[in-house]
Amino acid sequence: MILRLPQFRLSPLNDMTQLNSVNIRPGVNVLSVLPHLNYKAWFALAEFVDNSIQSSIANRRELEAASDGKFSLRVDIQFDGDANRIVVTDNAAGIALGDYQRAFRPAEIPPDATGLSEFGMGMKSAACWFAPKWSVRSSALGENVERTVFFDIDQIVHDSIEELNVVSSVSAVEKHYTEIRLEEIRRFPKGRTVGKIKEHLASIYRVFLRSGQLELFVDEEPLVYEEPKILVASSYRDPDGPQVTWKREIDIDLGQGKSATGFVAIREKADTRLAGLALFRRNRLVFGSADETYRPPDIFKRPNSFESQRIFGEIHLKGFNVSHTKDGVQWGENEDEFLRKLYKILNAEELPIIKQTQKYRALEDARNARKVARSVAPAITKQFDRKPLVTTQPTLRFDAPPKTPEVIDDNPPDVGENLDTVAEGERDDFQFEFLFRGAPWVVKLELSYADKDSEWLSIQSRPSITAPEPREVLIRVAMLHPFMAQFPNLESEGFTAVLNIAATMALSEVIATELANHHPAAIRTYSNEILKNLVPRTNIHG
Repeated sequence: MILRLPQFRLSPLNDMTQLNSVNIRPGVNVLSVLPHLNYKAWFALAEFVDNSIQSSIANRRELEAASDGKFSLRVDIQFDGDANRIVVTDNAAGIALGDYQRAFRPAEIPPDATGLSEFGMGMKSAACWFAPKWSVRSSALGENVERTVFFDIDQIVHDSIEELNVVSSVSAVEKHYTEIRLEEIRRFPKGRTVGKIKEHLASIYRVFLRSGQLELFVDEEPLVYEEPKILVASSYRDPDGPQVTWKREIDIDLGQGKSATGFVAIREKADTRLAGLALFRRNRLVFGSADETYRPPDIFKRPNSFESQRIFGEIHLKGFNVSHTKDGVQWGENEDEFLRKLYKILNAEELPIIKQTQKYRALEDARNARKVARSVAPAITKQFDRKPLVTTQPTLRFDAPPKTPEVIDDNPPDVGENLDTVAEGERDDFQFEFLFRGAPWVVKLELSYADKDSEWLSIQSRPSITAPEPREVLIRVAMLHPFMAQFPNLESEGFTAVLNIAATMALSEVIATELANHHPAAIRTYSNEILKNLVPRTNIHG
C-alpha cells in the first residue's frame, strides 16, 4: 500500500529568516489603554474563540483535505491557577506568513471583515485586558515553520517599542494550530466565575455547538448548551383543547437591508434567571447570553412578571453593527420599530404567545417551589415566637415528613379531590409555639398540594375554650390555589410574607371567636372570596 499525503505548499526553511519581527505601530499608545476596556471574562475569551472559528471557516476546504474530510474545530481553554496563567489553543489553520504583520498590529482591519474577525482588535484587546504579558505561538496549515511572538505591555509602553521579535523553529508541515498564553493574569477567574464562563460561552456559541462546527472545552470539560424545553399545552382559551407547541417563528423586515429572524417561545418551566431573548449576528451571540438576556419592558413588563419568567427566544440580526467588544447591538433608531413589530407578532390571535404566558399556570410550577416553601418554616416561627414555651429557639416539627423528598419533588402525586383525605406526600406540616396574652398556643400550619379548587386558607380544627392549655389550632394553606399560582418563582422572603399573612388571618379569626366578636368568620370568608374572584383568574393545568 502506498500512503499518499495531502499536497501542501511547502515554505522553505529560510522563511524563518524572512520574518524576524512584526511591526505593531501604532500599538504603543493603543495597547496601554486596552486593559481598561469594559470587558467581561466570557466576552474577552470569546475574542479568541471568534478568531479560531473564522480561521476554520476561511480555510475549510484546506482543513478538510488535510484531515481526509474529517476536520472538526476544537478550541481548548485552560485555567492554571497555580501559575496564574490562561492558555487558549485551537486546531484551526494557524497564522500564515503573509498575515503576521496585520494580525499583530492593533486596529488593522482584515481584508474580509464579513466574518467574526472584523475590527482587527479582538485578540490584542482581550489579551491585554487579561494580562500584561502574553504570547502567540502558531503553525500555519501548509507551512513547516512554527512562529512565536511575545508581548510585554509594560516594557513596550515604557520603551516605545514598535517592532517585536519573532522566534521561529521547524514544525511538521501537517501541523496547524495556534496557542495563546496569557501570563500574570490581572483578573484570574475563580470559583463561581469559572462556572459562569462555561455557561456564557456555551450560550454565546450555541449555534456552532449545535451544528457540530465547534467543539469547545474549558478545563477539559466539553461545553454543551442546554436547550430550554418549550411549553406544549392547551390554549388558555380552551383548557381541554388540543396540545399546542408554543413557539413562533419570527421574520421582521426593518428596511435598508436590516432584518430580524428567529423564534420566540414559552418555556415549559418558568425561570426568572434564564428567560429572555438572545440576540445573534453572524450566528454568534452578541447580547443576551445565559442569565443576561435581553428583556425589553415593551415585551417583558416588570422583572417578576409572567412574561419575564417564561418567554424566551433567539433573534438573528442582519445589517446591524455591533460594539467593538461584540457584546452589544448598535440599534440606531431601529429598536423601537423592531419591538413594535415583535409585540404585534407575539399578540397575533393564531398563536398569542404573550396572552398564553399571562394566563397559563402549571401545577408543576407550584410543586417546583415546594422546597422554598418548606425552607421558610423557621422564619415563620421566628416571627411569632416572642416568648417561647420551653426552649429559647422556635419549636419546628414536620408532622408528616415525606420518606423520600427527592422522589416527591420530582414526581409529585396526582391531585386529590378531598382535603380531609390528603396523603402524607401531598402536604408539608410544621408547628410553632408562642404566648399570646399570657396563654400558650400551639399552631400547626399545613401546606397542602392536594387540591387546586379548595379555599386558599382554611381552619381545620379550633381550640376549645374548655380544653386544657395549650390552645391548639390547625391552619391549612392550599398551595395550588390560583392565588399561589401567580408566584411560580416566589423566593423565601415572599413565601414568608404570604404564609405570615395566612397564619395571622386565621389566628385573628380564632382569637376573635374566643372574644365573642360577632361574625368572626367574616375575616376569612371575605378574604377567600376576594382572592378567588378579584385576583386575575388563571387556568390551572396539571
